[in-house]
Amino acid sequence: MDIIIERACGLDVHKDSITACIITPEGKEIRTFSTKTVYLIELVDWVKDHKCSHVAMESTSVYWKPIVNLLEAEDIEFLVVNAQHIKAVPGRKTDVKDAEWIAKLLRHGLLRASYIPDREQRELRELVRYRRSIIEERARQLNRIQKVLEGANIKLGSVVSEITGVSSLEMLRSIADGNDDLEVLANMARGKMKQKKEELKLALQGYIQDHQRFMIKTILGHIDFLADNIDKLDKEIALRMQDYQEDIDRLDSIPGIARRMAEQMLAELGRDIKKQYPGAAHMCSWAGLVPGNNQSAGKRKSSKTRNGNKYLKSALIEAAHSVRGSKNYLGALYRRTAARKGKKRAAVVVAHAILRISYYLLTRKEMYIDLGEDYFDKQRQESIVRHSRRRLESLGYVVEIKKPKAS
Repeated sequence: MDIIIERACGLDVHKDSITACIITPEGKEIRTFSTKTVYLIELVDWVKDHKCSHVAMESTSVYWKPIVNLLEAEDIEFLVVNAQHIKAVPGRKTDVKDAEWIAKLLRHGLLRASYIPDREQRELRELVRYRRSIIEERARQLNRIQKVLEGANIKLGSVVSEITGVSSLEMLRSIADGNDDLEVLANMARGKMKQKKEELKLALQGYIQDHQRFMIKTILGHIDFLADNIDKLDKEIALRMQDYQEDIDRLDSIPGIARRMAEQMLAELGRDIKKQYPGAAHMCSWAGLVPGNNQSAGKRKSSKTRNGNKYLKSALIEAAHSVRGSKNYLGALYRRTAARKGKKRAAVVVAHAILRISYYLLTRKEMYIDLGEDYFDKQRQESIVRHSRRRLESLGYVVEIKKPKAS
């Protein structure tokens, strides 16, 4: 095979050590470095001394990030490669052989780099992902409160629609402080909740113990702490995404996508969509929202969706579930697919549709225009009329169909 890159370096990256192999026309050299910053700088200097133009490494957990930061600062071209794309020689599995194999593949141009965003977007990604993890943790804490209340035989969740509402939280704080007066607790209801005072009295009557009050108080304090952090992250992310406002508005026009979801999508996808993804299908494949390709002997076998960007994929599937009852195109698509394939597959289909729509909105600089809930019926109008007529005739009816006069 032809040599594409004369001076190449392959890195086998681990948590505490890096095995590096440099292959040049003069020969091959292998060294092992610690992952502490001072030794990473030594690694970069070693690469520069050998005048390596390209460095390749596997995308191992988050251990590649410190190396990429240093290589990026020195303007050395790097490739972070999907580990599935590198097949080492069987029977010789060592760190040295791995590094040597990566360097050889790099020299012959046989490696395909994974998408690594620039530093600004990487920082934005970390903030957005951290915010999502905190939001998920807050949801877990709310579930814990519900579990404690059930243990005390307090059925507040059966009366109120949201345990996080103003009235509910005020009642819970009062219960945690030792208040057992059902009349006082029920009078904390606000708005429409005032109509449910008698139900609230029945629901709040239980057998709560001191340790359960302590747990409720602790969990509520944790929820307040998480909510405060979420607000801080919202402000920081909004500040960093000021230039993205038009794209956020475009994504926000899609049913199921709110501002936080739009921010997460842009943080994961990047700003220059058209440059990074050749088409909508390519972007959906990168996100892991397409079926795997499994064919053998001319037969296409069933294959689950491939692994993609798990953060983007989970967010889009969450958005897809949120539109299942909506009176629009995406809601109709969800219900139509769920009737045949189930809710989980319907969510993946709708998530795929949302991502495709996002691609066209962002590349064409347009706002979303809904096709309508009756889109699929209009597409197969003649088939529906023909099928309905046959059904009625089979029941003994005489059917005469007339089209309405044009107004």
